[in-house]
Amino acid sequence: MRCPFCGHDDSQVKDSRSTEDGAAIRRRRQCEGCGARFTTFERVQIRELTVVKAEGQREPFDRDKLARSVSIACRKRPIEPMRLERLVSGIQRQLETAGDGEVPAKRIGELVMDGLHAIDHVAYIRFASVYKDFTEARDFEDFAGTIAGVGEPE
Repeated sequence: MRCPFCGHDDSQVKDSRSTEDGAAIRRRRQCEGCGARFTTFERVQIRELTVVKAEGQREPFDRDKLARSVSIACRKRPIEPMRLERLVSGIQRQLETAGDGEVPAKRIGELVMDGLHAIDHVAYIRFASVYKDFTEARDFEDFAGTIAGVGEPE
């Protein structure tokens, strides 16, 4: 593993352990060149996933992009980071085991919406505002009514 500090090609693993959700291995490393210590994570990837956008473009699935969008929706909310990590890992696992290597972006959005609805309604509405492209305050009001049971979700 290349050192992020000096660029040296070799590092020594000092400690390895499973993450709390068991979806990754955390490795503590030390650079053999400069002696700096850093952490890496290894994740199991069952298959390569390709995301198919609404306009038909295809791009590789990016777990970090998914985690960022969930994190932005949950910013300043009282949600434990491990809970969000479990949500992202669960979504990735569902996509990888679903069968096809191509996943519609809409399916990913639906899985995130389902997960956030169970975790935090404010984060759910924030994510929905981007995912469903809210353009005016009335869109928020209508969607918030679906949470309270006034209407049916789309």
